[in-house]
Amino acid sequence: MSASDIPADLLFNTSHEWLRLDGETATVGISDHAQAELTDVVFVELPALGKTVDSGDPTAVVESVKAASDIYAPGSGEVVEVTPAVEADPSLVNTDPYGAGWIFKLKISKPDQVSSLLSPAAYGEMIG
Repeated sequence: MSASDIPADLLFNTSHEWLRLDGETATVGISDHAQAELTDVVFVELPALGKTVDSGDPTAVVESVKAASDIYAPGSGEVVEVTPAVEADPSLVNTDPYGAGWIFKLKISKPDQVSSLLSPAAYGEMIG
């Protein structure tokens, strides 16, 4: 997937998490680049509902055949939903990272933090 294939409604952390904002709720997952680097995802440890996180906090864990990686919150807020689909089928993180492979949703408590995230074009430049 090239940078031009990145959905225009996403914002990115430099640590490869994406955020899709819908009002004050943000859906969070990992980028196509990140899943490709991890290779075959075999397990996703989802955060607890109601967990409060600050931007940059380790919030979930994705394990692949190569390594386990923390998933960092791209904004501050409360975990309001997790996806049982990736728990049942972790490979969704590989096959549909910007769709069914999302990991959790946050109710954003500090909306101003979103402006510090990377646009799809800036993220594409960063990953080269």
